[in-house]
Amino acid sequence: MINKFSKSNYHAICDELALADADLAAIIKTYGYPPFWSRPNTFETLVHIILEQQVSLASALSALNKLRESIQEITPARILLLTDEEMKACYCSRQKTVYIRYLAEAILSRQINLSELEELPDDVVRSKLTALKGIGNWTADVYLMFVLQHPDVFPIGDLAAVNALKRVKSVNADAIKEELIAIAATWQPYRTIATMILWHYYLSSPKNKNQEPGKKTDVFPGS
Repeated sequence: MINKFSKSNYHAICDELALADADLAAIIKTYGYPPFWSRPNTFETLVHIILEQQVSLASALSALNKLRESIQEITPARILLLTDEEMKACYCSRQKTVYIRYLAEAILSRQINLSELEELPDDVVRSKLTALKGIGNWTADVYLMFVLQHPDVFPIGDLAAVNALKRVKSVNADAIKEELIAIAATWQPYRTIATMILWHYYLSSPKNKNQEPGKKTDVFPGS
């Protein structure tokens, strides 16, 4: 049985992390519990995550909404009916159009089955996803955390999570990747929930109020 977190145990896990880490406790005391961020396990969700790679989340959502407007329901079969020009009109770059079509074809050919991923461990899910064109570790991390609710993932390729960790732990701006991973390791087996606390802290800053978690950074490429 794959270990997952849920709305029913989310706050209890936050409390457990707070007892073990004073910095996380201070965030919860100041800003309250982080939202329970989640997304459905659908083709549309993976398309959305691909669209979020390397761009602002607002831009990605605009592209997703244009696709919805164009084909009503974002399914593999409907995506494959769109021409290059129609994809471009939906704000999809040439590269992301290739990635999205590849994903659609992989699902239709049963190369990958999203429902089956729900009962697989982290490393197997990651392996299956990153075997697809255009999907790397950052995309896999977001999928594991938001969609499958796997509790022990730290997205080292996520700008908001990395910057929040540096601020909370007073880490030098030029800290190497391995140092950040070592700090995150102290939150095992709940690195996902610790990351959500970090995102909550990051987004509570006035300049970040209108953002959402899940922003890929170029510092530690993930996809």
